[in-house]
Amino acid sequence: MKALVFHAPGGLSNVTMDDMRDPGEPPAGHIRVEIQATSLNGHDYAVAMGRLPTTDGRILMTDGAGIVAALGDGVADFSIGDHVVSTFFPDWQDGAPTSTGFQHTPGDGVDGYGVMVVVRPAGWFTPAPKHWSFVETATIPTAGLTAWRAVVTEGGVKAGDSVLVLGTGGVSILAMQLATELGAQVIVTSSSEEKLERARQLGAMATINYRTCTDWGAEVRKQTGGRGVDLVVETAGPGTLAQSINATRIGGRIVLLGVLTGLAGTVPISAIIARQIRLQGITVGSRALQLEMVAALEKMAFRPVIDTTFPFVNAIDAFRFQECGAHFGKICLEL
Repeated sequence: MKALVFHAPGGLSNVTMDDMRDPGEPPAGHIRVEIQATSLNGHDYAVAMGRLPTTDGRILMTDGAGIVAALGDGVADFSIGDHVVSTFFPDWQDGAPTSTGFQHTPGDGVDGYGVMVVVRPAGWFTPAPKHWSFVETATIPTAGLTAWRAVVTEGGVKAGDSVLVLGTGGVSILAMQLATELGAQVIVTSSSEEKLERARQLGAMATINYRTCTDWGAEVRKQTGGRGVDLVVETAGPGTLAQSINATRIGGRIVLLGVLTGLAGTVPISAIIARQIRLQGITVGSRALQLEMVAALEKMAFRPVIDTTFPFVNAIDAFRFQECGAHFGKICLEL
């Protein structure tokens, strides 16, 4: 069977489609899953490029959606033929986070889902949302659960709230869709007028081009009658945080989940204190939160926005498309 494999020192020229031995039948507590789709995330790209250290020969891709093909002894949560989706932190089943690294994250600390068949512990998966395609389901483990935790778990968004979402990548668009589904009014930023128009078509209340409107924090306050938004989904980090703070209402919330503008910078502490803003950093979520999300998604009307789906054998083309930044929503691979 074929697998998408990282070779040191990294870089797309060192990512290859290799032949792998079939993993065989599952031992006790494990399931055999035929992978049907995966999706690309910034984390996957960073591993492939060698920016996040991993083992030579690592099978890439954190997200995996597939079909249960066999059960090991003692597995009671799944049946053969079930549609399932992987989890980002297999060792974080419930409760508060207990780790700061990616030692057990598929496609990073352990082999991932860029492969045709896997045998893994049953607890590394959850059911997939009923009636979702495999490609749609593959957006859940990283981008989907991050957006869910930002908007629902930590953001506490409810009908009538206002939400600012930075950018139009996978997490941002999913966060916009979730917030809109919950009855919130969403403002979206981007440097592309075409992407902003698509965001409005998806239900964004207002959009701001941050290249032509450099003081976009003040513009957000203007768009909300001087009050500011209840929640900012902050994907960029230190380069945008000051403006995100300015855009947030007194007593509002900022969920920080990305570092697109760098890993360090000046934080206007006095503004956070004066405005009594809650700043929460997050990294994806637990299996329990994913189960909660899947149950909720089955009652919601929206589907994730898939920009482009590539055949698995064209995975390098998908990564090159990702690095050019032209996509709106998610990029996926179909096996």
